[in-house]
Amino acid sequence: MKDAKMGGPCVVVFVLLFGAAVAERKLTIAEKLQEDGDLSQFLALLERNVVANMSLQYRQMTLFAPTNQAFQGYKQELDDSLVLYHISNLATTLKNLDYSISSELDGNPPLWVTRRRDTMHDDIYVNNAKVLISRSYQATNRNGKLQVLHVIDQVLQPLLPHGSSSIGSPVYNPNAYQFLEHSDVFNIGQHRLRSFRQKVNQLQKKQVFNADGRNTFFIPVDEGFKPTTRSDLIDGKVVDGHVIPHQVLFTQATADGQEYESMAFSDNVKVIISFSTSVNGKETLTYVKSNTVAGDAKHSRGVVLADIVRANIPVKNGVVHLIQRPLMVVDTTVVDFLKAMKICFAQDEDEGIEKEDGPLCKFYEVIMDLGENNQFLNELTMAKDITLFAPSNDAWNEISVQNIIRNHQKLMEILNLHLVRERLPLDAIIHNNMNQEQHPGTIYQAPTALARKYLYFNVVNNKDNLTLTVEGGGVNASVTQTNIAATNGFVHIIDRVLGVPYTTVFEKLKTDPMLNITYNMGKRQMFNHQLSDMEHRYTYFVPRDHAWLKFQIKHPSAYKALFKEDFGYYTKQILERHVIRAGRAYTVSDLKLLANETHPFVLPTSRDPLRLRVKESDKNYYVEWNGHWIHVFRPDVECTNGIIHVIDEPFVLESDIRATGAADNTRLALLTLLLSFAFARILE
Repeated sequence: MKDAKMGGPCVVVFVLLFGAAVAERKLTIAEKLQEDGDLSQFLALLERNVVANMSLQYRQMTLFAPTNQAFQGYKQELDDSLVLYHISNLATTLKNLDYSISSELDGNPPLWVTRRRDTMHDDIYVNNAKVLISRSYQATNRNGKLQVLHVIDQVLQPLLPHGSSSIGSPVYNPNAYQFLEHSDVFNIGQHRLRSFRQKVNQLQKKQVFNADGRNTFFIPVDEGFKPTTRSDLIDGKVVDGHVIPHQVLFTQATADGQEYESMAFSDNVKVIISFSTSVNGKETLTYVKSNTVAGDAKHSRGVVLADIVRANIPVKNGVVHLIQRPLMVVDTTVVDFLKAMKICFAQDEDEGIEKEDGPLCKFYEVIMDLGENNQFLNELTMAKDITLFAPSNDAWNEISVQNIIRNHQKLMEILNLHLVRERLPLDAIIHNNMNQEQHPGTIYQAPTALARKYLYFNVVNNKDNLTLTVEGGGVNASVTQTNIAATNGFVHIIDRVLGVPYTTVFEKLKTDPMLNITYNMGKRQMFNHQLSDMEHRYTYFVPRDHAWLKFQIKHPSAYKALFKEDFGYYTKQILERHVIRAGRAYTVSDLKLLANETHPFVLPTSRDPLRLRVKESDKNYYVEWNGHWIHVFRPDVECTNGIIHVIDEPFVLESDIRATGAADNTRLALLTLLLSFAFARILE
């Protein structure tokens, strides 16, 4: 009895120690999968596969486990063998992941690893799936074998035959050429690759797709060889332009707009390739573009944009993307391009079915709503040298733009504002815009198809890329796709509809880089605040920055005084002379009718009446004020509550300059008097 009583505490201690040991023991990968409810679908798939279960119990391994949400987005049939494509027989941590790792699927096809540097950290992708780095886990199994778990956000999709191959035996783990040669055997939907395969064999370019290593291949589907004459334009250099060597680029793992040299990059012809994405509602569309930055007689310069109809097909020597049309081949007019860009191809279970939701489908619809024989469409069709600035789908969703569409006359004006009757590739715009640096105060402008209306360009050269903006009718738009080449010109895709204002006078003044000085002057005594008022209409003659810098050279002390804290009253008075607040806003054409070269027109301001005359010379407008003819650098910058006219000289009188100078003298005299008084008190 005594021994039993002594054994009681010992048993308790033993149980506690055993429980602590179990609690401290690290969960195995199998236990981790059981515990994590977010990986239940992957676990169910794994449990149905004998090979995977045996590996989990006895072997070293790495598992790439998709989340349950990833399985919800996977629209293919779930075969038990799919889990083997998510397993490698090596235990590999994130740090040790090389550019590829072999899978356990039949033929051991590789899984391709991409490290994409972000601003804060490196992202890691396996094929097109992103690794959720914080959820990676490693442990030993019951047999002491190291195992690693990586959680990913997509199901990995291998390239598999339909089943029993029609050529005698299934083709496993093919390289790009084997895939092209036996494409009918593989499960790639309704797509056919016979036309491009024929050109590759005819041009003896088999070795390009057979090459070992890491490469990215773009293969146009048969539908992209219409018209049939397009095939005649594909030569060996064009085939090379469909391959990016030494890089395996999956769409999600590749930065948008990142440029890569293609195999067609030599002394004479230089072709670079990049991906771009377009969001249409909830759907994200992915495109590839070839940019022939240096061409020859057979290969035109410019961008060719192609829809990726099936992306991310892994092969032994890289990845294949099926595209809607061949790259590098420029054989369509601007109108043909617009027609092609209203279409995109579905990438789901109904592959091969066309959808009319391409990146320019709304722009094309707007043009066609005017009728097939409308003047704008005829000019696009007949003109030999044009540049079209085409607004994206999102640009047409603005409420203000929707209201304009119903007014066909106004719509014609808006469309003509997007058309320039000359070829303007990006390098030509950059070259012309360099005058800004060589001749301060100038900016490149191009006349549009709308009479007396110009587009104004600004090129911002960041460290990594060039950003091109274009302004027309008061709207500033960014160019999201440049240099799309056509047989009769170029197309640039922009993110706003020009000529349909969306900002107030205040907002335009605040955001326009050419009007910074006037905006900063208007901060004094809250002068700018009135310019947001929607109950009135403003006509604001705004001196651009270059105009104030010229004024500074002539009157340095007066210019300096305008920005002093206690001279806000004089600054406000000068700006008041530039603003007309009324029930309507005045375009330059309105003013020209009211105030010609011989008869001035008086406009009321809150300071003093503004007497103006207006003339037009060499397609430029000038206003005469106080005996000076002043160039209107940018007329009719439309805003939601008025119009801005950007001018080359401020409305400043000699009396304004004397007033600031006199104020300076008054302040100095007052300071002297105060000092004298203080000194006298000290003497007392």
